[in-house]
Amino acid sequence: MPQTAAASDGQRDQDILDLLRAGQQADAFELIMERYEQKVFRLCCSILRQSDQAEDAAQESLVRVWRALPKYDARASLSTWIYAITRNRCLTAIERRRDLASMSDDAVAQEVDGLAASGEAAPDESLQQQLSALVADLPERYRQPLTLFYYQDRSIAEVAQMLGQPEGTVKTNLHRARAMLLQRLGALGLGDTQSWLEAVA
Repeated sequence: MPQTAAASDGQRDQDILDLLRAGQQADAFELIMERYEQKVFRLCCSILRQSDQAEDAAQESLVRVWRALPKYDARASLSTWIYAITRNRCLTAIERRRDLASMSDDAVAQEVDGLAASGEAAPDESLQQQLSALVADLPERYRQPLTLFYYQDRSIAEVAQMLGQPEGTVKTNLHRARAMLLQRLGALGLGDTQSWLEAVA
């Protein structure tokens, strides 16, 4: 399965590689934009969780891809190379965000803990909003694959490629993310916790 996915990626991007070898960088980048712009943005959304910051990081990532294209040596697949650049830009954005006096992840966690302690949701909060809050509160290593796999309908192979992780690691983190959600939903007294997880899928 992973080999098939990798092979299809290579075949799909062969036209881009041919253009790069022919020195046609502008044409190659145009195809990259058509093929990867939305995927890069979705990966940024998964990591940063804020659409405005994700948009900025995606644009910066694509600019870096453009500038680095002449140095691309094809040792990694084109998609893996693009996603690695994107992840690095997102990590830089997270560091910038931590340097600002904006609301921290700890503050978000305290809000969710407060909800759990009260056992009640805000009057206008839907069940889906509660679940989204619990997903947002997961550790990053669990939240990212869960978001990509369940909310963005990515395959295990795609999630692994986008996050630069082995497929086994992605499967393990998805299993742990589901277990954590089940535990937290149970602590909130939300009844049939399995049905909540099925609603995510």
